[in-house]
Amino acid sequence: MRKYRVTYAALLVSTLVAGQLAGSIAAPVAAAAATSKNAAAPAAAPAFKFNSVPLGAGVTAVLENVNIWSQTGGNIVSYTLKYTNSGNSSASLLKYFSRVVTPGGSVLPGNPVGTDALKKKVGAKESLSVTYYVNVGQTSSLQGLKISMLVWDAKAKGYLKQTGSYAVPANYSTAAAAGTSLNTTMNDIPVTASADSLQLYKYGGKVYAKVGLNLTNKGNKVLGDPGYSAYLVSASGTSFELALSSTQADYKIQPQEKRSIYYLAEIPAYLKTDNMKLQFTQKDETSKLELPKSAYKLPAATSPNLVVGSGVVKKIIVNSNTIETLIRNANVYSQDADAVWTFQMQIKNTGNKAVTLPSYELAVKSQKGTTFPVSAKGLSGVTLKPLETKIIPLTVRVPLEVEQSGLQLMMIEAVGADTAVGSGTAGSEGTEGASGAGNAGSGATTSKMIFPVAYFVIPYALRADVQTGQEYMTTNSYGSFSYSIQSVQRYPWRDDDIVAARLKITNTQSVSLTLPELKGSIKLDNDSLLVTTDLFMDNKESSVLAPGKSVVLYVLGKIAYTAEFQNIRIALYGTENTETVPFLDLSINNSINSIAIIPQGKNYTVNGKGKTATVQENRTTVYEGENYNLVYTELLMSSEEKRQSKMARLQAYYRTKDGQYFEATPSQSDNSAAPGAKQLVVFWTKLPKTTDISDISLYLGAGINGGKLIESKEEATGFVDVAALQLNPQANVPATTLLNTVLYPYTISFLSSEGRHLKSSDTINISVNYNLKRDYQYDAGALEHKLILQITDPFGISQEKTLSIGTDLIEGTNNVYSLSINRSLYKTLGGGTYKLTLYDEFQGERLMLGGQVYLVKEELPPKSE
Repeated sequence: MRKYRVTYAALLVSTLVAGQLAGSIAAPVAAAAATSKNAAAPAAAPAFKFNSVPLGAGVTAVLENVNIWSQTGGNIVSYTLKYTNSGNSSASLLKYFSRVVTPGGSVLPGNPVGTDALKKKVGAKESLSVTYYVNVGQTSSLQGLKISMLVWDAKAKGYLKQTGSYAVPANYSTAAAAGTSLNTTMNDIPVTASADSLQLYKYGGKVYAKVGLNLTNKGNKVLGDPGYSAYLVSASGTSFELALSSTQADYKIQPQEKRSIYYLAEIPAYLKTDNMKLQFTQKDETSKLELPKSAYKLPAATSPNLVVGSGVVKKIIVNSNTIETLIRNANVYSQDADAVWTFQMQIKNTGNKAVTLPSYELAVKSQKGTTFPVSAKGLSGVTLKPLETKIIPLTVRVPLEVEQSGLQLMMIEAVGADTAVGSGTAGSEGTEGASGAGNAGSGATTSKMIFPVAYFVIPYALRADVQTGQEYMTTNSYGSFSYSIQSVQRYPWRDDDIVAARLKITNTQSVSLTLPELKGSIKLDNDSLLVTTDLFMDNKESSVLAPGKSVVLYVLGKIAYTAEFQNIRIALYGTENTETVPFLDLSINNSINSIAIIPQGKNYTVNGKGKTATVQENRTTVYEGENYNLVYTELLMSSEEKRQSKMARLQAYYRTKDGQYFEATPSQSDNSAAPGAKQLVVFWTKLPKTTDISDISLYLGAGINGGKLIESKEEATGFVDVAALQLNPQANVPATTLLNTVLYPYTISFLSSEGRHLKSSDTINISVNYNLKRDYQYDAGALEHKLILQITDPFGISQEKTLSIGTDLIEGTNNVYSLSINRSLYKTLGGGTYKLTLYDEFQGERLMLGGQVYLVKEELPPKSE
């Protein structure tokens, strides 16, 4: 009768591991007999025992078990004989023979398996088991089979004398009954094995069988590898090679340990699953035949319900450790034509040893059965220490046309995809394995088997917008923490606008929270295009947060200044092994643009590691030009640090009453500031003549680049902590004298001036007695101011001279500066006055500082002698 067999190549973690599993489940009669003279061979049917047959001289033999297994070149019967020698001297096995008599009358000599071929004698007072095999051709059943025992006798016909025989009874079973434990040995180690379960799963139009076996190590050593293969055999004799579940990848059974071992096979949908059995075999390397070993009748097949309700923990077994899985924090938002689902898989190792998960495939299934893949890179291969919990973030896009309620996350074990048997490659987890234990052929590859583990119900919940100032709790793969949006700002930046969200993250754990090297992204409304985004967290040391500690960070996106939007989506993420790992994902309603207003005379504060400072307006004035007005603001920046440090670079925009913004050009010192020291920071811009500056403010912030606060000479890519500093523009009122004229950082005092004119001369000689004092209280950058001296002669004609400090004017008191003015008109001059006026010229525009009139003294030329 032709046998039909469906065979899957073995998926092995390694040849050793696979063999260990097979050996631990099957009864290794030959292996035990080969290594121990007194090893107890397993009985194929525990309820039936054969009587011993005397062989002479105190030697007896008993049949321990008999099995049959189909082969390509004929069916193979294997049987084990236990020889016992009660005599005082050893007995040669070369005098004893066994023959298999088939129901058809064929008499076939038994051949010892390769491991037993060298067993030639049994010692005095000892026992020895030997396994034999016979090719019985097309005989497919043990019913009617006999095993005859013969001894060498020179007097007998043919020199052989039959001393007895074993007739296999009609009710003899090669398999242990379902629910019955089989006591046997494996690698000299006593074990107890029993069939556990037979479960059927339907997935992808296919049917998979999952076979379970309970195995207890009764010995005092770790259970080794007998090198067996496992098969699922139907009542009609069709066999399907079983794949070891990849959850048993590091299979070893410790002394006194009990494990449930699982195997998988794909079976035809039409196959009858009544009265199936689990069969183990072992390849004999000498004969190259597969010899039957122990077998177990399986209980009735069941079809488990894999659906896991919302909020329900699903337990899976990996290497005898229980792993608890839970879907949490599921929410959805729309983007373009898709619903974007984000949720987390929480996994916890409740066992007492580390576990590495094998590979899984994840997909979301709709109510109509359409599936959408989910990346499982964060789940597959994860190692969990005992009692460790990890959070795996998951994201999937489902078209909006699909009904979003009733979605399920399918957790699938993919077994045997292009895995070389014996290569040592670990199998997939979740679904049970795809390979039998101990299969030979190290170059073979397995065919892929897809096996469902669980269908998690995903609760339908729209993602709520985060409200400014409210604290929220969350947990991700990095730990548990609270977060809040402290402000959302929009302000100008060159040709664009900056949208900046200020977040506060607080460690709510009892252990430190290590933040990854975070990056951020911003999306506006449902726009699928990412906004150009920067992330600023000034204090890098705060990436490790002690319990209860917080860190503030900013996510900044540059957008077109004309852009209008209602909602902002912010995503923070880290990177592990080039893979993006989500950290925080939230949505904000952009109903408030929270730019703080600082009243006139109050301080703006810069917060940053080593750069804390307060800023206050010193003065704001206007240089009136022909075509535009130049607004000029001086700020005093006071260091609040306790050590000498460089100040943060300030960035600013002028904002007018009607909402127009003008970029402010800065001038700031690059010198370090001592504790409490002040620096003068200048901003200026040009405004149209028609601009109302009565209610002007300065949008002021600290410049950043590369995720940190920068200093004066560094180029800024943006700025943070923006506040509107209300300015107090002051009209310029020129002084009526030239005493105490200020052109920061200098104060100039013209104490006196005298003009001398020699009668009939075309020259007026003017001398100025002055004091020049520099103010060293404040540090300032290059201010680019010019001091202009205007001289108006007695005829009302003016000319100018730029006074260079340090050359024309020098620091000190009672200094004298002299100059001459020449005109032919002065030849007729007979006295009069002249006026000296000082101007502050900045960027080509001027402010009159003050002016004063002095007398011209007329002198006669000296008499000639």
